[in-house]
Amino acid sequence: MVPIIKKSDEKALSELMESIPSSGRTKELGVLQSELRRAKIVADNKISEKVIQLGSSFEIIDIASGRRLQFTLTFPKNANLAEQKLSILSPLGVALIGFQEGKVIEWNLPAGTRKFKIEKVSQSESILSL
Repeated sequence: MVPIIKKSDEKALSELMESIPSSGRTKELGVLQSELRRAKIVADNKISEKVIQLGSSFEIIDIASGRRLQFTLTFPKNANLAEQKLSILSPLGVALIGFQEGKVIEWNLPAGTRKFKIEKVSQSESILSL
């Protein structure tokens, strides 16, 4: 499966990655760069509201445990798990951006390979700045 990324998110993510000094570069940053290279980039008005984008709220199910998780995908400076705000530079954030409701994603996370089903996606907030 190829992630679908809207043009404004691609631009914002590219700017975010360029702003991180080499001393702050993580594995997830490299994976996000790879995902952006293989992604299908579409005009902002051509992306489905059912695709996880920056600012999307979504519910996923961990297939192995059946556990439901709800998050809003955001920039690192706004991330706060207590508020269910997930950083785009987290392993799960990188795994989910660009995929749509109903899809099952398998991804290598720090705790091992996991499968998640994207149950619901909604566009809840606009994120314009790093």
